[in-house]
Amino acid sequence: MNYEQILSPTVQELKPSGIRKFFDIASTMQGVISLGVGEPDFSTPWEIRKAGILALETGKTRYTSNRGLEALRREISRYVERKYGVSYQPETEVLVSVGGSEGIDAAIRALVCPGDEVIIPQPSYVCYEPLVRLTGGVPVILETKAEHDFKVTPEELRKLLTPKTKLLILPYPCNPTGAIMERADLEAVSAVLQGTNVMVLSDEIYSELTFSGSAHVSAASIPGMRERTIVVNGFSKTFSMTGWRLGYACGPEPILAQMTKIHQFAIMCAPTTSQHAAIEALRNGDEAVAAMREEYDMRRRLIVSGFNELGLTCREPKGAFYAFPCIRSTGLSSDEFCEKLLYSEKVAVVPGTAFGQGGEGYIRASYCYSTEHISEALSRIGHFLETIRK
Repeated sequence: MNYEQILSPTVQELKPSGIRKFFDIASTMQGVISLGVGEPDFSTPWEIRKAGILALETGKTRYTSNRGLEALRREISRYVERKYGVSYQPETEVLVSVGGSEGIDAAIRALVCPGDEVIIPQPSYVCYEPLVRLTGGVPVILETKAEHDFKVTPEELRKLLTPKTKLLILPYPCNPTGAIMERADLEAVSAVLQGTNVMVLSDEIYSELTFSGSAHVSAASIPGMRERTIVVNGFSKTFSMTGWRLGYACGPEPILAQMTKIHQFAIMCAPTTSQHAAIEALRNGDEAVAAMREEYDMRRRLIVSGFNELGLTCREPKGAFYAFPCIRSTGLSSDEFCEKLLYSEKVAVVPGTAFGQGGEGYIRASYCYSTEHISEALSRIGHFLETIRK
């Protein structure tokens, strides 16, 4: 069999996730300290786990409706209105997905036709560009700048809009930069989009992980934006439920109806046990989330001050759980820095280029690890810098 002829050329041309490269190497080494994986180190809070266990014990193991349990959709609607001031009809404007990732995929597939342009801010999470390419869409990269705190500015956005623009992706709070878009920033974006038919996909998976008094503002809450915005969120980061694989999308009924069709044929429904656990998370999880956020904030301040003390300039990340220090002062590329650090000091971080070419000169370090873990990693990075600066 000639598999190269059989396989889709579009799929073959996709590059594997740049995040995985160094962890595949690290997994073969002893004594590696990782600041790489973007996964909470907290267990799912007990009351949420107990709700999942109870669902299993009482035989709640059958399929749910395609859109998700009605009770869960109602809780999502209440939660989003309570937290972000946006109202959605649970019957028609909410879809429960397999993680936020499926929601992103379904939204892009529901909207993007071959030749449509999709504006993607970078550095950003790795999935947007490949998913756009799989639809035949054209990724248009908006390179965010450190001097603008890695935000989308109206000036840069306006330059990239064309008659072919179908979708703008807003990945905030941002993985890997930790940047957030505040109300004034989103209002400026909204002003640029007025009078266009451009949709917005707002990936708000880190919405409950914002710091320095900067409460999250949903893009859909800005006047004139709800009708053009699909909000994707989930339970993985906020409630430390990564393995439960549960997310949701909220948006205008005509769009959600088409996303639901894609979900029907590709997935059928999200895991039933996870959905029952998620109901408990939304109803009673605020206290546990606040405790985790407080711990992340302490780790955030530790790692940012640590990088700056080492001479690796690191802007304050106001959201998510990543630091994005600049390593240009070392004279190494992002890939070189990460590879040399891994082999010489056994510390795994992610090169900024894994999140787009605009990430060159940076590395991503996750702080969803213990303070002891972070302190040891910083110590090893300090030794590495002493070595290469001699």
